This record gives sequence, structure tokens and C-alpha cells, in this order.
Amino acid sequence: MNDATATTELGTIVDRLTVGEATWASTTLPERIRLLGELQAAVNDNAEQWVEIARGIKQLPADSPLVGEEWISGPWAVLGYVPALVETLSRLEAGTDVLAGYDVATAPGDRLAIKVLPHHVFDRLLLSGFRAEVWMPPGVTADQVRAGVGLGQRTPTETRGVALVLGAGNIFSIPPLDVLYQLFAENRVVVLKLNPVTDPLLEVFERIFAPFIDLGLVQIVTGGTEVGSALAHHPGVAAVHMTGSEATHDAIVWGPPAERQAAKAAGAPRLDKPMSSELGGVAPVIVVPGRWSAADLRFQAQHVATQRLHNSGFNCIAAQVVILSSDWPQKDAFLTELRAAMAAAPERPGWYPGCDTRVASARGLHADAEPLGTTSRILLPGLDLSDPGESAFTTEYFAPVLGVAELPGTGAEFLDAAVTAANTRLHGTLGANIIVHPTTSRALGDALRQNIARLRYGTVGVNAWTGVGYLTANATWGAFPGHPLDDIQSGTGVVHNALLLSDPERTVVHGPFRPSPRSLMHGERSISPTPPWFVNNRTAATTGRRLTRFAAAPRWRALPAIFASAVRG
Repeated sequence: MNDATATTELGTIVDRLTVGEATWASTTLPERIRLLGELQAAVNDNAEQWVEIARGIKQLPADSPLVGEEWISGPWAVLGYVPALVETLSRLEAGTDVLAGYDVATAPGDRLAIKVLPHHVFDRLLLSGFRAEVWMPPGVTADQVRAGVGLGQRTPTETRGVALVLGAGNIFSIPPLDVLYQLFAENRVVVLKLNPVTDPLLEVFERIFAPFIDLGLVQIVTGGTEVGSALAHHPGVAAVHMTGSEATHDAIVWGPPAERQAAKAAGAPRLDKPMSSELGGVAPVIVVPGRWSAADLRFQAQHVATQRLHNSGFNCIAAQVVILSSDWPQKDAFLTELRAAMAAAPERPGWYPGCDTRVASARGLHADAEPLGTTSRILLPGLDLSDPGESAFTTEYFAPVLGVAELPGTGAEFLDAAVTAANTRLHGTLGANIIVHPTTSRALGDALRQNIARLRYGTVGVNAWTGVGYLTANATWGAFPGHPLDDIQSGTGVVHNALLLSDPERTVVHGPFRPSPRSLMHGERSISPTPPWFVNNRTAATTGRRLTRFAAAPRWRALPAIFASAVRG
């Protein structure tokens, strides 16, 4: 379409949503709950086609276990989120305590920690050994938390206009989850502009959101950057949310590169409306030295390889820099296992646009880059955390590229230094990972929790990839708060947050150090085998499909088949 036609059509869409806003304002909480139930059923009905289209986009063979990634990070994530949101709305409608059944504890720095995982018995069985907390900012009291919980659903008649969601192109549950957050947390009607990569999913998403589309509450459009920009700056759009790159954010807010610096210096953004964002960054994995068995070294190397290679490295939360102790006697053994895990991970194409260019750039800047398994999968050893020009610390590669840096020390000394380096040397604050042996964790005592508090990241994973936080419906997902608009880094605001907590600070996720049965043999309270999101899990596709069907209709009789598949993984 030409510019005039596009402008007219987009204006019509915004006008339709403006009318729909009045419908949303008159939609009661019970009616909103009913709409969510219809969406839940539609996700389940369309899950098979959703995953099949996603498999095609990502060029995965039909029989690849990696298809499990598309089940888990696609329909399963949405099917897990909707019931949690329904529970919150149901409690708001009944006038009962939204946080009833959620333990509230203290965290370092005069913080409160709301324990959001496990929440019910199926969490304890299917995610055994995993737990998550949402930490509030320092000084916030339990009464203040309860007074703010519910966000836009506390006063559903007070809607807040039309929101534009610029959808992500890498993880396919992100667009629908972001739309739901704008609808319910922000109480806005929504136009979703798909990333062109996800255009083949248009009809699936339209069927999923049909109950909302029919009422004029949601519209889904396709197109390039010009469509997104036109909608973002449309006077009928009240707010914008995006998932993507920092460069895209700045282009929308500040204008083209030639004008951007002057606009920032003048404090004159082109966008004159609220904008929230999730923009990725350079995620660290801090490996705390300890005495590990050969099996521990192998499993945690596979864990780190997964954090980098899941979705072929095209994750905003993908690990990019491993921080090791140069004084760890097992450092070389761990690196040997890490190289082996990276090389042995299943082959897959660099399907996301620009991958080859980004990998070539990383290789060109690092003469000692090591190819692992494929020419696009590389390790960057020996990175210097004191080097201000090191690109691996400032550039999100968004590709299967993993760096390794070292610091001296052991125990609390090393952890303190590693946390400081992560905070001060790495760009972005979306997520950070810590891997620590249970014996070392006990020896660190309160120093571990204090250092978790020191990490300025929106999600911190301890022996669990921060991606678990993404999948936890009642957890929050977003950058650490405080980035100004002219230095946005990993973005501003949160999504997911099915409890609808007001102004949370971060999510902290813990997982078992070992898979079952070794976890039980060593005294860890976990029966979880190798998680289905691990890139070397042989039954991930079957387990992912069964988890998705279970999330649509939880039932005891489905558990044996899930466990059988998970154990074989």
C-alpha cells in the first residue's frame, strides 16, 4: 500500500479501537474473566498449528527435539499465564486478598519478597526444586503492596486509551503476553504490530484473540518499520510498548541516527507519550568456584550452553559472558566441558535475520574466537573485564556467541568482584545468572543473598536460567528499574506479573544444582530431571506438547505421561 492508503487504514484501526475503549470500560470483571477463558480455549485449539508454523519459521526438522522450545516458549507460556491472571481478577471481583496463599518474607536492603513459585501442588510436582520470589523496592511495606495490587483492574471502568504493542520476532509467546499485559495491567485496548518474522502467525493470533477482536478491543496488523513508526506517533495512540533492540527503541523515541544525539542532548524526544520496553542486553553467568564432581561439571556446562544456544541464541536473555575464577582449580575442566556441550548441541540454522553479520563481527574483533560445532557457534575465551573497548561487554550479539572472562579470588571475595563487574562492565540489566554448589552456598551464608541484592538486574537466576522467570506467570519480567529514556539499555517497566503488583523491583529464581536422581542422592529436595528447555534434552518436543495440553486442562491422570517423557529426556 502507498503512504496515503497506509495512513488512512491505520487511522481507521485506531478509530475502531477508540470506540472499543468504551466497550472495555463497560466490561465487568466477570466478563473479562470469561473472555480470558475463551482465549485459553483458543490457544489450546490452535497450539498444534502455532508450533508447526513456528517450526517452519525457525527451520527445524519436524522430528527435532528442539521443537519442544516452541511448545514451551509458545503456547505453554500463554496457557500458564492466563489462569494466574484469572485468579487475580477473581479475587479482585470477590474483594478478597489477592496475595492470600503467597508467603511474604524479607529480603536484604529492607525489601519484601513475595514467594510466587511454587504456588500450587502441580508447581511442586512439575517444577520440583524450582522457586521464585518477586522483590519489592527498599522500604515498601506489606500494606503498601496490598494497596497497589491489581493495577488497572482495581478500577476497570477507568480505561487509559489505545496502546501500541510492537511485537517481538524471536519468542512467539511475547506478543500475546504483551497484549494481555496492556489490556489488564494497563487497562488499555491494543493494536499489535507484528514483527515481520512472525507474520506467518497472523491468522493463529487472530483466532486466539478473536473474542477481543470481535469487541473492538484488539487489532493485529503487519508491515515494516514505517507502519510501526506511524502507529507509535499517531495522535490516537496513548502509549507504546515494545520488545526488541535498543536501536529500535531509540529510533522511535529520538529519531534517525543523524538526529539522535542532538535530540538527546536537548532532552527533546520525538515521542511525546509513555513508552515501556524490554530490550535485552549482555547477560552474565557468574560461576562461583567450589568442589564439583565430574557429573556436576558436565551438567552445569550443559546448563550454560543452553542459556546461550536456546532458540539458536536469539533470546534477549541469552547468556553472553561467563565469569569464572582464575583461582578455581576446576576452571579448565569446566571450560573443557563447556566447549564439549556447545559443540555437541544439536545443529540448527541461524534463522533470525542478521545472524551471520553479527557472528562475523564478533569473529573479526576476536582473533582467538573458537568455532564450536558449526562456523556460526563460537566461544570468545580470555575476555578482559578491565578493557573498556571490549565489544562483548557492550554489544548484545543476539547470536550463538559466548564469551568467557576471569577474575581472581574464591568464595565471597570472588562473588563480590564478579557482581561488581556484572553491574559496571556489562551493558543492560535484564537478567543475570549465578551457578553455585550447595556446599559453597551454605559456606557463603548471607553473602550470597546480599550479592543477589547487589545485582542490578530485573531477574536473577541462581542455579536456574533466568528464562524460568520468563515462564513463571506470577513473576515479573523486565529490566532493573531506573534507566532514563536517553540511556535505556534493557528498557523500562515490566510485563507478565499476573499478580498485578505495583512497581516491583525484580524477580529472583532458584533451581536445583543437580538433576534427579543425583539431586536426591545429595540431599536436594528436587525430583526434576534434566529440564525440557535444555538444548540436549532428547524428549523435549514430547514433554513440551504434554505440558502444554496439561496447562490447558490440569488433571492428575495426565501426570504419569509427562513424568515418563521428562525422565527419558
